[in-house]
Amino acid sequence: MHRRSLLALPGLLLAARAAQAQAQTQAPFAVTASFSILADMARVIGGDRVAVRSIVGPDADAHEFQPKPSDAVALREAGLIIRNGLGFEPWLDRMLSAAGGSPRVAVATDGITPRMMEDDGHGHGHSHGAKVPDPHAWQDLRNGRIYVRNLATALAAADPAGAESYKANAAAYAARLADLDAWVRAQIATVPAAKRKVVTSHDAFGYFGAAYGVTLLAPQGISTDSEASAADVAKLIRQMRREKITAAFVENMTNPATLDRLAREAGAKVSGKLYADALSGPDGTAPTYEAMFRSNIALLVPAMKGEG
Repeated sequence: MHRRSLLALPGLLLAARAAQAQAQTQAPFAVTASFSILADMARVIGGDRVAVRSIVGPDADAHEFQPKPSDAVALREAGLIIRNGLGFEPWLDRMLSAAGGSPRVAVATDGITPRMMEDDGHGHGHSHGAKVPDPHAWQDLRNGRIYVRNLATALAAADPAGAESYKANAAAYAARLADLDAWVRAQIATVPAAKRKVVTSHDAFGYFGAAYGVTLLAPQGISTDSEASAADVAKLIRQMRREKITAAFVENMTNPATLDRLAREAGAKVSGKLYADALSGPDGTAPTYEAMFRSNIALLVPAMKGEG
């Protein structure tokens, strides 16, 4: 009996190694996204084949992000790293340099024509007044479909065995985003054109405004890492009074103090919380990219009409 067991041992070892190899091939493909919106997109496209980590999590501000040692580990272990680009996450360049190696990096905004805007001179490596790309391209759902195409292509290149799955998931996702885009336009169309004016905490909704015909004003520029100047706030208060703008919103990852003061002095009210650069947690109203648009529209439309 003992001799038979010994004779069988090599076969058992081979079977164990084969099972281990099969388990390894079936392990989820590791993806690291720079922030929560990209992480959600990657999960939708990747499905069960991927395990996605987000460096900047829900309700967190990517503009003011300070990396932790665990974030460097997430980069080193990833088979694919997804970033927004357009200057949105300059801290990621430093992290990639420190991590070393030759990681596979996909830029979600490839192929998008960026809006150019005046930089506030803080955190982007440019002087005040310089023209820089607005990185918040996901706020136009047409751009969102370009993100989906780029992410599906990158996932298929990094994990060829899942290419067909990624392609199918991306096609279904893009179709839903097209339907969502039509719904957003229909909702905005119920607001008289003269009333489509909103004040937000920082200038993150430029693509949204251009795509859907809404004028968006903000005391801060494209980054949240500096306070709005007293002169900028005073100018905006005068404009709100002059144009009778009553819809004002904080964002889920910004300090509401400046906007509270601005709304109070302009005779407006803060009508709720919009999602700009970060999703909510799973129990919030915007845990996904699609839910983010529905949550924002549910607040914006009645506020612009004066019903909020």
